[in-house]
Amino acid sequence: MNRKALLSVAAVFVLGVLLGGLGVYVWASKVYSAPSVKRSHIERLTETLVLSAEQQQQVHGILSDTKSQFDATYDTIRPRMDGIRQQGRQRIRAVLTPEQLPKFEEYLRQLDEDRKRKGR
Repeated sequence: MNRKALLSVAAVFVLGVLLGGLGVYVWASKVYSAPSVKRSHIERLTETLVLSAEQQQQVHGILSDTKSQFDATYDTIRPRMDGIRQQGRQRIRAVLTPEQLPKFEEYLRQLDEDRKRKGR
């Protein structure tokens, strides 16, 4: 192999390593600098408002009570929401071709699986 070709291969290799390293650096800085979405409301409120320990307990109780009220309210309307969802699905099925129906059913299966996984 002549010297010019060897230098070209080496230059491409070095350039690839540098670009790869830059890519990893950019990716890692985006991933690790993003705020955590798993932080609780109480943690975020404590940090933002500088809540005392007593305030944290009170706010935690209020948030817990509010969540319970939301859950109870949703439980009363969930059957109606499910009925509306099923009616909509039936109406969509009525306009689809026989070839489209299996794809729609698979779409619904995945949608329901995602809903179940997210606790909805």
